[in-house]
Amino acid sequence: MSPAQTSPARPLARRRRFGWPQRVFSQVLLMQLAIATGVTVLATGLFLAPLSAQLDDQAMRRALAIAETTASPRLAADLTGTPPSARGPVQTEAERIRTSTGAEYVVVMDTRGLRWSHTDPAQIGRRVSTDPSAVLAGQEVMEIDSGTLGRSARGKAPLRDADGRIVGAVSVGIEYDSVRDRLLAAIPGLLAYAGGALAVGALAAYLISRRLQRQTHDLAFSDISALLAEREAMLHGIREGVVAIDRTGSVRLMNDEAQRLLGLGPEAAGRPLDEVLGRGRTADVLAGRVTGDDLVTVQGHRVLIANRMPTDDGGAVATLRDRTELERLGRELDSTRGLIDALRAQDHEHANRLHTLLGLLELDMHEEAVEFVTEVVGVHRATAEQVTEKIHDPLLAALLVGKATVAAERGVSLRLSPESLLPDRLVDPRELVTVVGNLIDNALDAVAGAPGARIEVAFRTEGRTVVLRVTDSGPGVPEERRELIFTEGWSTKEPPSHGKRGLGLAFVRRLAERRGGTARVTDGREGGAEFTVVLPDALTDPDPASEPGPGPAGPAGTTAIDSTDSTDSTAGSAVAPEPAGEAR
Repeated sequence: MSPAQTSPARPLARRRRFGWPQRVFSQVLLMQLAIATGVTVLATGLFLAPLSAQLDDQAMRRALAIAETTASPRLAADLTGTPPSARGPVQTEAERIRTSTGAEYVVVMDTRGLRWSHTDPAQIGRRVSTDPSAVLAGQEVMEIDSGTLGRSARGKAPLRDADGRIVGAVSVGIEYDSVRDRLLAAIPGLLAYAGGALAVGALAAYLISRRLQRQTHDLAFSDISALLAEREAMLHGIREGVVAIDRTGSVRLMNDEAQRLLGLGPEAAGRPLDEVLGRGRTADVLAGRVTGDDLVTVQGHRVLIANRMPTDDGGAVATLRDRTELERLGRELDSTRGLIDALRAQDHEHANRLHTLLGLLELDMHEEAVEFVTEVVGVHRATAEQVTEKIHDPLLAALLVGKATVAAERGVSLRLSPESLLPDRLVDPRELVTVVGNLIDNALDAVAGAPGARIEVAFRTEGRTVVLRVTDSGPGVPEERRELIFTEGWSTKEPPSHGKRGLGLAFVRRLAERRGGTARVTDGREGGAEFTVVLPDALTDPDPASEPGPGPAGPAGTTAIDSTDSTDSTAGSAVAPEPAGEAR
């Protein structure tokens, strides 16, 4: 095998291909240079095209003006009073005017067309080479014509005597070569101006293209098209909401997930944030009026985590993550922990009761043991009945019994006001459970650990409207913070392990406002804070056939549901409230 066959193959050198560039910068620069060059050439041509005609017209008018000035009555008198000669007054005057004006010739003729003056004296007395009939008829003539002296721009004027009679004519010619010379002399200057304009246009095109190069990161058109397709696929494929806002605060674009989370449609693009979302925390977060990382906001029934990143053009891109399920699970975990604490307290209490019962039996105090068991069971039954007398909805009654157990464990007296009465006609019991659970949890956090801590819950109905009032003996809410505590993300407490605080009261107000109601906080009658929530249309219309009659009269005064004899664990855990909030 030959060495040529054994040597490794050498890669072919890549040929440099010349053609249309791919970069946006290069293409735009070439197009702008081509446009600037074409416009410059076109403008120069459009200027040069009439320039020759303008110069001809100027030369003819100048010749005519000289001819009119020469055709004076004195020259007419010399023409009619002297014979034509090389030294006559007509020749002398004509040559003087020709010399002083720079004309090529000044010819004076009589009515027969015979010359009385000429630059060549030998032509005096001879007939002119062009037809003089028009000027001898009294017309002024301007023309470009050829004669004995060559091509010239001519102006002819009739020569009149003192009485106004035409006795001849004056023909003045300006050398046409001088007109052409003026045209040619103007072209270099014109081209210089055109070249300067072209240079300025090329420089401007280069600067604009360089700016475009920086803005497009020196990409090719095909790359931009591919990036656009990838962006659309990415925006609409990810499971996070993306909202782009321009420098004016209007929505530039919004992907499918953002539309779903915010409850908006494609028509939101191009409209201001405050217009499409309404005034509120969500609009403030997206517009940058509230700053920070992982900001919590509530939109509709969703809990969202928002982050905002400004862009170089003065706008911003905001991302939205749905934490509704996570928050719900976290709140359920908190509720479960509360119920576990309640069960632990009940376990201790039941252990004490069992020890007491065991001691009575060991001491053969059987009658006392029977009385003790009867009293414990009666107190438990009475406590549950006291709640169900006032609260006919089972879910809400179970919630209050469970919260009473938790409150008793934390040393708080949870009471139901005597005027409370809530029929079993709730449109959405879980909605009211959420509101009550949030308000009681907030009240517990506010009064826990204080001596004589107490919470009072009151329900009142007005037609189909439910009015809820939760009053505590805590420190109360300062007047300047009474609106702030209903803002998503605002809290005075450390966040729990599962997520954010400052959502419960925001949920309460959002639920109330969604029904057309209100949620507010004022000072309590005996100190502390009093939360009042009005829920219109929370009850269905009463059905006389199924409306239960009034229950047995309970004890006068406030109904206590936090006695030391705690309720059964099954009652306390019958329902776990939906997201319980905390803001204070």
